Order: sequence, then C-alpha cells, then structure tokens
Amino acid sequence: MESPYDVLGIDADADEDAVVRAYRKRVKDAHPDHGGSLAEFERVRRAYEHVTEGRDPSTFEADVDDDRGRRNGTTGGGDSVSRRQTDEGRGSTRSREESGSAEDSAGEDGERTLGPTVEYLDYEVLEANGWELTDEDLFEKAEAADLDVDRHGLLVVEDRETLLEAAERYGFSWPYACRGGACANCAVAVVEGDVEMPVSTVLTDEMKERGIRLSCIGQPVTDSLKVVFNIERLPGLAELRLPAEQFESARADD
Repeated sequence: MESPYDVLGIDADADEDAVVRAYRKRVKDAHPDHGGSLAEFERVRRAYEHVTEGRDPSTFEADVDDDRGRRNGTTGGGDSVSRRQTDEGRGSTRSREESGSAEDSAGEDGERTLGPTVEYLDYEVLEANGWELTDEDLFEKAEAADLDVDRHGLLVVEDRETLLEAAERYGFSWPYACRGGACANCAVAVVEGDVEMPVSTVLTDEMKERGIRLSCIGQPVTDSLKVVFNIERLPGLAELRLPAEQFESARADD
C-alpha cells in the first residue's frame, strides 16, 4: 500500500524541513500545467497534510475522490484543521475557513477543478540577475534559470484564501507585518492576472495601476496569475513598511 511518504518521495523518518522541501517540489511537478494531473496534485497535497498533521501512515488512502482532499483535512464537524506553527516562522497558527462545498470546486461540467494557480518569483532573483519587472519574458527567464522552489514555482489558492495564506500553507515565509492591509510589507507585483483587495488604506492609485497588491488581504480573481513577491524595497513602498513580525526566508536547500 502506498504511504504518504512514498507519495512525497521521502523516508518515514524525514524531519520537518525535508517534508516541506519535498512537498514544494512535488506540487510543482504534479500540477496539470507541468505535465501532472489533478488526481496526482491532490494525492500530493493529501499526503503532505497527512504527514504534517501526525496521522497514522497506515490510514492514508492514496487514491480517493474526496473533494480536493477536504475529507482528510477536516474534523467531523466540517471545520478545517488548524495549520501548525513551526519554530522556523513559517506562518502563524490560524484556523482556515472552511474551504467550501464540493460544488464550489466543480466546473460547469461538474468535474472538479483546481483553484487559481499562482506562478511566483522572488524579487531578489530579479536584482541578482539584472532583470526588470517589465521584462516580457521575465517568467520564461526564471523557468530557464532552474531556481529553487522557494524562489520560483507554483502554488494553488483555495476558496476564501488570501495569497499570503496560500503561500504559508505551502511552507513559505513571505514578508508580512500587520496582516490587515495597513502596511506594505506583504506587497506583491501582479505581472499577469488580477488580485482583488476588499480594502486598501495604504497603496496609492498609481501603485495599484502598476499592479501592486497586498498579499495579506488579496484574493485571486483570475484562474492563473504571475506575481513577484518580496518587493518591499521598490520605490514608494519603503515608507509604507512596518517592523516585520515575520520574514525569515525559507530556503529549499536549508
């Protein structure tokens, strides 16, 4: 019987960092846009949740149609299991809202679909290589550079989830401070697609026209996005920052 460790490609005694690194790589490889499939993508996600929630590996079901894995990730009452807080600062423990019903994740033909897919890129990569946000082939260059998955990769945002929450669920430590849209620590540049913010008390109209959004309150409204994170050093954003409560970049080769 396939165990969650088999799905992630790690040993049963792998430490937490190894589990997270394996998950980051496997979700990218398993994504339908990268030659994988929805079934494989969900199997990887369920395996990761099974391991991180400390459940008995013998109870893992590798192939089960469970509405994007929500059955294995919820309590009997339907509330989502809280994310664990790690010592390395990978995100605060905060119960996720219930992700929605099976119908919410189904397309018009009744088949289950993934949520919005986000291709992300660390702004430090642009600085290191002399690239610009306006480069039309920016993400093509990132793909060709074979970067670690903490620098460049894919993540999927679930229903009622912000971009920052999705990044934390994948084990990333993206910059943030207030988590309420009152500073620019969590700002990202949306290169393609759109992110909707219910409120924005700090970003100017000019910034928003440039595609700047706050990941702590921003939710994708298009099926696919390309965003650059860690942009707080861009002109105009520095004075909108607060002392960071969290930003210890998690590296895939730690």
